Amino acid sequence: MFLENSFKFRTDYISCIITLRLFFIIQSFNFDSMSDLIITKKKPTYPINPFLMDYLDLYSRSYQMPVFYDDLLRFSGSVAVMNKHDQDSLWVRVFYSDSERREIDEQLKSIYALLHSDGRAMTIPYLNVDAIDYCTFGNSKPFRVKIRNTLNDNFIYFYVKKADASRVYGLELEHMLSPNNLNFLVYKNTLIEEHIAGIPGDEFIKDFLPKCSKSERNQIAKSFVKFNERCMIRLLGDMRSYNYVIVPIHDFDKVIYKIRAIDFDQQCYEGNLKIYRPQFFKENLAMVMLVKEHLTKTSIDQYKIEERATIARRILGNETRLTHLLKCMLNDHISKPEKIQQLRQEVYKLTKQASFKKSKSMGDIMRASFHFVKRNYENHEMLRVDN
Repeated sequence: MFLENSFKFRTDYISCIITLRLFFIIQSFNFDSMSDLIITKKKPTYPINPFLMDYLDLYSRSYQMPVFYDDLLRFSGSVAVMNKHDQDSLWVRVFYSDSERREIDEQLKSIYALLHSDGRAMTIPYLNVDAIDYCTFGNSKPFRVKIRNTLNDNFIYFYVKKADASRVYGLELEHMLSPNNLNFLVYKNTLIEEHIAGIPGDEFIKDFLPKCSKSERNQIAKSFVKFNERCMIRLLGDMRSYNYVIVPIHDFDKVIYKIRAIDFDQQCYEGNLKIYRPQFFKENLAMVMLVKEHLTKTSIDQYKIEERATIARRILGNETRLTHLLKCMLNDHISKPEKIQQLRQEVYKLTKQASFKKSKSMGDIMRASFHFVKRNYENHEMLRVDN
């Protein structure tokens, strides 16, 4: 009995220590409440307005396509797709009648040619549609299309989704302000989006992170700090661990880990500023602990400054195109008035910049954010040159 009580005491003590440790880590990153970040209501789909469509035409993002999202909804049956652990992946493989499948296959191969080539039909005979999967989870409910080249058995994925203005803005901002280029096409109510390769964040945290060396953990912590800063500046929300991927890049003497967003539904929609900071989601707690254990405050501040400077240079390098996109956002409704009011107040409280307080739309807040980052970068550059 004494041994049982002693063991129970030790177990409770260890559990208490772990709980306290997590509490102090959370407090050190200024968490108020994890439950505040639960998104309980589904974001509405916002149509693409004429200003944004003109922008997409100008920058070759819009092409007339042979198939629409609604056409793929006419499937006659489906089976669950299981992951490598034999668990439900929340995707289903869909099937069509023979006559419809032949037509849909040809249309999807034409879309592949538009997305990854110049649209010529010469490559189509060597392509095969291996699978069409439908996701029952999330806002966009996408179709995932697997295209295989019959000449060499290489395959690639792309997605067919409902066109949503929030997602299009998110994709364009990612293309201009992140280290990654993105390829997508829009036609009427249909969005075609290329696949972003990488290890899903939740899977990486569970299966790969425990095996990483100390130097690799340092590098991942650095990437997460920069990713966190980038999401906040360009107002990309809901970056839980399953909404981004980890991309390992093998250098000649090490592995570099990059973090890429893969879900852009929550671009400039929510009013809570914490939604735009991945560090505040409980799904990312393992990454927060990594930062806490491997980086000093000085290092964290250094990486934040580096990321802001990098984004400022990208803003300057894409100024014409970015200004055009912001004009579209200024003439668009992609959020609710109460969310806009909440966000502008929270950003003003953080920066003390009057331009945020005067913002009347998400486009205003986004423009003020870019001006703030760019102005601080240019002022610092001027001081550096004068010295």
